[in-house]
Amino acid sequence: MDEMPTRAQARAQEKSAGPSVARHGRLKRHNPFRTIAALLVSVLAVAGISTAGVAAYAAFDVATSLKPAVKLVDSKGKVVTPGVGAMDGAFNVLLAGSDSGGGNASYGDRGENLNDVTMLLHVSADHKNATVISFPRDMYVAIPSCPDPKGGSYDAMSRQKINNSLSYGGLACTVLTVEKLTGLDIPYAGVIEFDGVIEMSNAVGGVPVCVAGDIYDPYTGLSVKAGDNTLQGPMALAFLRTRHGVGDGSDLGRISNQQVFLSSLVRTIKSADTLANPVKVYGLAKAATSNIALSESLNNPTTIVSMAMALKNIDISKVVFVQYPNHYEGDGVAPTKDAADTLMQALKDGKSVTLTGDTGVGSEAAPSATQAPAAGATQPPAAGSTTAPADGSSVELPSDVHGQTAAQVTCSKPFQD
Repeated sequence: MDEMPTRAQARAQEKSAGPSVARHGRLKRHNPFRTIAALLVSVLAVAGISTAGVAAYAAFDVATSLKPAVKLVDSKGKVVTPGVGAMDGAFNVLLAGSDSGGGNASYGDRGENLNDVTMLLHVSADHKNATVISFPRDMYVAIPSCPDPKGGSYDAMSRQKINNSLSYGGLACTVLTVEKLTGLDIPYAGVIEFDGVIEMSNAVGGVPVCVAGDIYDPYTGLSVKAGDNTLQGPMALAFLRTRHGVGDGSDLGRISNQQVFLSSLVRTIKSADTLANPVKVYGLAKAATSNIALSESLNNPTTIVSMAMALKNIDISKVVFVQYPNHYEGDGVAPTKDAADTLMQALKDGKSVTLTGDTGVGSEAAPSATQAPAAGATQPPAAGSTTAPADGSSVELPSDVHGQTAAQVTCSKPFQD
């Protein structure tokens, strides 16, 4: 197995051979996978607790399960102090998923700590829209100067794959990198641990997903048949990890495949069967907080509950999963600037975004184009697209930007050469 280049070696590569050598193609490595579902689930779950006795016990027990907080810093290296009343208005939460194995020997020892999953949750100031942005792991970006957890700091780098940021300066470096890329302030963040995916899927009794054809991936152990499947435990984890089994075998296909799972998970969590069941709600909150290392700004139940209150009434048709605009370049991808600027400006202006393209290479609309009902909607939009309001409150994204809403029912596409 190739070793990850040191910081100095990476800088030397920039000056000589250009982009660093891709690690994406090593098929036999184990890539433990995490998902932003953990935070989204936890805040929704805490808000949904309906029985006073369960709520009181859950609040105490969940609080005691929080992991040691991670310090975030600003661009000058100054520690960010948690603010008061930060849930007023818009807010951003970054979730990084490390491929280190989380200390569980059964997942293998990678000897590296890369953020193979990087997602940003943006909630609008009026708390009517939530946008979840997935950043491709092989996307070339600028990494700013980051603090070294052992002391001192790392130099800025002009062009490295975004999944290197966690190894250079921990969660704080990933946050700084995404802030530089997007222009958004990100005061809340967490690193998701491996077993959380299994525990979350178990807590809701499994997540139903549609598969357009049989999928088999020997590298993750995934084996599902065409049609509807309810996934939990190790199989849910394998589904989220797979890329060789879906789409074109790339990380971009894996992102759209994840969105099939995440959109279904949101629908499952928001269903009466989950929110009316205190045992499921408590299990969700416990699974999330037990498997996320949170930033200091997010490491208290009060903040999580404040987020939950902002999220719990958002209609699932207003929860948009979007792949950060990109295009293939060399052995990876690069940001598509115009489309990315359109997306980020819409969020900064407090507007929702409307998807006009398809769901991505790893998924497709369900055969019946089924939509989960949106509150107050007279006619649901077609699967694979959304409809922009006529009042100009939403910004249409270019057709080459991929994603879906949580209301859209989609199916994973098997790998095709």
